[in-house]
Amino acid sequence: MKTLFYGGKILTMDIPLYTDAVLTENGKITAVGKREELIKQAPDTVIDLDGKTMLPAFIDAHSHFFQTACAFLQVSLLGVRSEEDMRIRIDDYITANGVKPGDWITARDFDPEFMQSGKNPPLCVLDRLAPHNPLVIQHKSGHMGLFNSQALRLLGVSESVKTKPWQGSGKIETDGGGLTGYMEENAFFYYLKKLPLQSDSDMLRAFERAQQKYLSYGIASIQEGMFVSQMLPFYKTLLKSGILKTDITAYCEPSVYNAVKNELHGLSGHFRVGGIKIFLDGSPQGKTAWMRTPYAGDEKSGYCGYGTMTDGEVLAAMEMSAKEGCQLLAHCNGDAAAEQFLRCLEAAVEKYPVMRTLRPVIIHAQLIDKDQLARAAELSAMVSFFSAHVYHWGDVHIKNFSLERAAKISPAATALEQGVKFTLHQDAPVIEPDMTETIWCAASRITKSGQTLGRQERISVYDALRAVTVNAAYQYSKENTHGTISAGKQADFTVLDRNPLQTSAQRMRETAVLQVFKNGECVFSKS
Repeated sequence: MKTLFYGGKILTMDIPLYTDAVLTENGKITAVGKREELIKQAPDTVIDLDGKTMLPAFIDAHSHFFQTACAFLQVSLLGVRSEEDMRIRIDDYITANGVKPGDWITARDFDPEFMQSGKNPPLCVLDRLAPHNPLVIQHKSGHMGLFNSQALRLLGVSESVKTKPWQGSGKIETDGGGLTGYMEENAFFYYLKKLPLQSDSDMLRAFERAQQKYLSYGIASIQEGMFVSQMLPFYKTLLKSGILKTDITAYCEPSVYNAVKNELHGLSGHFRVGGIKIFLDGSPQGKTAWMRTPYAGDEKSGYCGYGTMTDGEVLAAMEMSAKEGCQLLAHCNGDAAAEQFLRCLEAAVEKYPVMRTLRPVIIHAQLIDKDQLARAAELSAMVSFFSAHVYHWGDVHIKNFSLERAAKISPAATALEQGVKFTLHQDAPVIEPDMTETIWCAASRITKSGQTLGRQERISVYDALRAVTVNAAYQYSKENTHGTISAGKQADFTVLDRNPLQTSAQRMRETAVLQVFKNGECVFSKS
């Protein structure tokens, strides 16, 4: 079926930047040009944009679709400031969901920075919050969390354990009285994976809601940013269900890469395996990001955070990427983690030149330095910035790093200068997959307290749009099929209530997504 789109601002993100009309057929763009010319091709359907703006659908450069779905089955502690706030949220969840004594409760979005005490609650408080249930509370960053006594007991966690059961760096906190309930990085991930799984039916409903969330923000292509073995049965159910309208590209823990490829291949045209994912450090707001110089206030102790993999382990992952011919994504927040990645990539490229063509990506790159960006460009590596960190945690970063260092976080303008191809992402469910907010953040760099942080790293709305369309398509090696409104490409469009290039950076955040078209079909419409 032929469909003609016209009657608004059509922003191609190509040359020329605007077009009068777009003709699609069988899910692809067949022509762009003047309405009076394209109408001669006898379209079956004509869609009048009524003055609104249509542009290429946004592409999610990094997030966690499975965890975004799981969030619908968890308690949100976003914004809580006290033990009483936490207790009310958890009690309401227990009541609303018919949670029985002994059932596991998982909470998310907790950030001690916003508590009146500024600290994690002690174990005795965690026990009071859910006296009849095992409870786990995930930090907003996803890199650390808290367990109450019932949860610790059921997971077999004891301070008397002499050999850590997880690989790499991590921490189980103790004090003079024993376990505190706090864990971070690989220790936290290890025990989180041991929690009982949700039912297929609950997860399928959660997947549907998660997909709708992404679509509501104009995203038609989604990432599964860390596929682990526990996800396999749920993805089989999802892909066989036929509910997917968006495309999902998965990046796997190296040990499950082949299993995911073999077991999920061919189950859905909307799913593909993009490559492998590794973690080199943690979170800057949680002070587990690996830095070359100490955190502010830690100069005396010399604490710089820590890495989570050895050079040998990083090189092994890069060798696997080269031999499999698949892309490698590496989580690196701190400059020491970025240094390890670049050091290893330089060695890997010398041994496996094909690595230059596989477009390895430094995910987050929050505190990457100018010299490191230049090396990334030389190695044909990409960077995906979590620019919205400036708004959501900029004030925390000033405290953790000092104003001078915090001002350099997510250095998108420097990346432009250095010729580094970069994308922007939200790392959902860490924050909402809100692309217009992210574009606003990258262009304005305003913190929650209203402070401008790193004016020199602001980029234009146009460059931010390129990051989530043109560059994001390139990151996925889909530049020939996605990212611009051009003849021959997929008919994936987002319709906004205003033209972002004629909107001030300050008002960009107010821009609303009205519709999303996937392969020419309307898959989301704002009611």
